[in-house]
Amino acid sequence: MELFSGLLSALGLSGAAGLNAYIPLFLVGILANLGLVQLDQPFDLLGNTWTLLVIFLVGLADFIGDKIPGVDHVLHLVSGWVGAAAGAILFASQAGVADLSPALAGVLGLLVAGGIQTGRAAVRPATTALTAGVGNPVVSTVEDGLSLGLSVLALFVPALAALGLLGLLWWSWRLYRRWEQRRHARAV
Repeated sequence: MELFSGLLSALGLSGAAGLNAYIPLFLVGILANLGLVQLDQPFDLLGNTWTLLVIFLVGLADFIGDKIPGVDHVLHLVSGWVGAAAGAILFASQAGVADLSPALAGVLGLLVAGGIQTGRAAVRPATTALTAGVGNPVVSTVEDGLSLGLSVLALFVPALAALGLLGLLWWSWRLYRRWEQRRHARAV
C-alpha cells in the first residue's frame, strides 16, 4: 500500500510542477523543514532554509511575471525546462518511499511534468488569441491554484491527487480540441 501511495503522491507532485514548478517544491521543502515530511539525501536539501529562500524568491518573480501578458510567454519559453526538472526532482524525492530506482523516478517525473507543461504551453496561446492577452492573468492564477491544490492533495490524499491529475488532463484535452475545431472552422 505504501508503494501505491508513494507513486500516487509522486505523480501528483510532478503534475503540479508542470503547472507551476515552484509551488510544489516550496511546499515539500517547507514540510521537510518542519519535519512533517522525510526526504532522503540529496532531496533533503529542499528543506534547507537557504534553498527555501531561493525557491520562494524565484517563485515569487515567476508568479508576478506570469500575470503580465508578453512576459508570461517569455517565462514559458525560458522556464519550461524548470517545471520538467522540478517534476523529476519531486517524483524522485517521493518515489524513494516506493523503492523505485531514482533514475527511473526522475525520468517518470520529467515525463509527467513535461507533459503537463507542454499542454499548458499549447493552451496559453489560445487564451492569448481569444482574449487579446486579457485572460492570461486569470489562466495563470487558475494554474497556480491547481498546482497548489494538486500539491496538497499529493502530500495528504494521494489518490485524489491522481484523480485530479487525470481530470486536469481530460479537461485540457477537451479545451484544446474545442479550440482546434474552432480554428479549423474559421480556416474553412
